[in-house]
Amino acid sequence: MTLNFPTAFILILGGLILPFFPGSLRKLCLIFIPAVAFVHLLILPIGIHGELQFLGYTLSSVRVDKLSQIFGYVFLIAAFLNAIYALHSDDVLQQAATFVYAGSAIGAVFAGDLITLFIFWELTAISSVILIWARRTDRAYKSGMRYLITHILSGMLLLIGAIFYSKSQGSIEFTSMSLDQPGVILIFIAFGVKSAFPLLHNWLHDAYPESTEIGTVALSVFSTKLGIYALARGFAGTEILIFIGAVMATFPIFYAVIENDLRRVLTYSLNNQLGFMVVGIGIGTELAINGAVAHAFAHILYKSLLFMSMGAVLFRVGTVNGSDLGGLYKSMPWTACFCIIGAASISAFPLFSGFVAKSMIMSAALYQDHVLVWLVLLFASAGVFHHAGIKIPFFAFFAHDSGFRCKEAPPNMLIAMGIAATMCVGIGCFPDFFYQILPFAVNYKPYTWGHVLSQLQLLVFSALAFAVLMRTGIYPPELKSVNLDTDWIFRKIFRAISKKANDSVFATYTSFCSNLKSQILSLFEKIKHHHHPTGLLARNWPTSSMVMWVAIMLASYLLIYFLQFNA
Repeated sequence: MTLNFPTAFILILGGLILPFFPGSLRKLCLIFIPAVAFVHLLILPIGIHGELQFLGYTLSSVRVDKLSQIFGYVFLIAAFLNAIYALHSDDVLQQAATFVYAGSAIGAVFAGDLITLFIFWELTAISSVILIWARRTDRAYKSGMRYLITHILSGMLLLIGAIFYSKSQGSIEFTSMSLDQPGVILIFIAFGVKSAFPLLHNWLHDAYPESTEIGTVALSVFSTKLGIYALARGFAGTEILIFIGAVMATFPIFYAVIENDLRRVLTYSLNNQLGFMVVGIGIGTELAINGAVAHAFAHILYKSLLFMSMGAVLFRVGTVNGSDLGGLYKSMPWTACFCIIGAASISAFPLFSGFVAKSMIMSAALYQDHVLVWLVLLFASAGVFHHAGIKIPFFAFFAHDSGFRCKEAPPNMLIAMGIAATMCVGIGCFPDFFYQILPFAVNYKPYTWGHVLSQLQLLVFSALAFAVLMRTGIYPPELKSVNLDTDWIFRKIFRAISKKANDSVFATYTSFCSNLKSQILSLFEKIKHHHHPTGLLARNWPTSSMVMWVAIMLASYLLIYFLQFNA
């Protein structure tokens, strides 16, 4: 029973029953539920469990291998950290939705077939949108609706693709696929939506910053990394991913540099980091896949840490606009320290987690002679140091003194940030232990003199460039403005199409109603003509006319009777 019971159900059922517990017991359950799920995952052996026959197909709800294991581990660690981070809140809806969301993502990771994957895929969309709406603002509601529509469409593409795939292959097993069939292309696009491919990415920057300080941390973990896992499972070695990932790694940099909302800066940074993972999956070698998976693991931790620090600022100050912040290190020194650790990790400083993970992807690109891609990723690495490594801590905690004087973050927030920061440093200092859980055997040494010196040179010159740009006034100032991303085009086009369609439908409806009204009035006039007190049937008829009609009716009856009798 233990083997056949999906780990995901522990979190999903825990989230569903969580609202029925009183306050103090509920907070205990927040810690207990992910801990039990983690223990359950540890005892699951490698293999396929929980098989079920459905319409002639075999559904596999629990497929455990090295790839699904590592994503399961980090998802549960993130769920545990998020539970600690949310202990100060009394919003049980958010807490319950987070567990259902995390459980759905874990269920998708361990799905052995496309139908099970689809079910959990859609459940992640439905549960995660609650975290956006929990902000309870008009902007959050509208962003949440756009987010939900996008992800439901992604699920529909996955389902249609799975149907086509099953017809052509006779199987719904979720395994490696090639882009030579319409069904597989639809599945690829569905995964691309979740992974925030270029032109499919707008939901990420639109919705995440509109969530609460708790919700954004959870959102940053599961949806996009589920997309990365799905690509690694189904499309490892697909060459087009190399170029898609290279574009993903570069274009968000320019938006992040001019963005004022620091949580939105982090979402652009998230998109940038996803690009590195997609490149690794596209290269497809064992080193590249290990690098993509390792980077996803490390990214979940340091990105959660950065979102937690900005969430703490939002919780205490009420804003995360760079133009309004500054000098908060005086009031929130621990939060500032943890934010710097997260910034060092995402910037791939030696002794931090990003250094031992991202470099595997860079090395894999060089080993496969993708020199141009390597140069693009090098530029992207410098860019992420600018907008996430420097900009986030600098404008939030240093820069000019904004005059804000507030309390330090609540203890539970500091504990969650402290655990995440410790793991970022631990992975960076002891990478061999981390490498042991990767999908393939690792023969890679990150701490070579050449690698350390080249990375330090990159970081030092990037910092120098930032300082020069700031001193000369060339660096874009933090302004209270709104970035226009590519979704502006979609919104304009869709709004125009929607307005035209609405006008056409309204005109058709108006014409139909007018014609119907005319027909009904005409019918009433005819009825009135015959049945009105002065109408044809209500008149006084002469006796001779009545006798004539009676004779005609009697003759007709006799004729019909005669014909029927002779027949």
